[in-house]
Amino acid sequence: MKVNIGISEENREAIAKGLSHLLADSYTLYLKTHNYHWNVTGPMFNTLHLMFENQYTELATAVDEIAERIRALGFPAPGSYAAFSALSSIEEATGSPSAEEMIKQLVEGQEAVVRTARGIFPLADEASDEPTADLLTQRMQVHEKNAWMLRSLLK
Repeated sequence: MKVNIGISEENREAIAKGLSHLLADSYTLYLKTHNYHWNVTGPMFNTLHLMFENQYTELATAVDEIAERIRALGFPAPGSYAAFSALSSIEEATGSPSAEEMIKQLVEGQEAVVRTARGIFPLADEASDEPTADLLTQRMQVHEKNAWMLRSLLK
């Protein structure tokens, strides 16, 4: 059945493509954060272990919300490592970096998600897609706060 929510197919498709990039960035950041949760060591272990757990848990919920928004717009959501790798602007984590390097990489990942969300916002705004605009606003707010908190550990 055809989607008829008051947004043209062309606009829905453009927004869904943007959200697919956001989904890929969010999933890649989820995976990296979960990896670092498991593998962090050093004097800030407990603080970082708990912080990373809170962040990856929040991201697990977020990826579901983003994927469901793509589906509500009438398009399939990407859902494989290959698709995420092709769509993500965040590099996959490799090796065993120091705790400080983990924090730096996660700051960069949080900021990358914000930039991706911010890039989609004009499409949603122009199409009067308030649900997507709301989702993007929430994601930017969460990731800007996470980046600030992580950055504060580096001072």
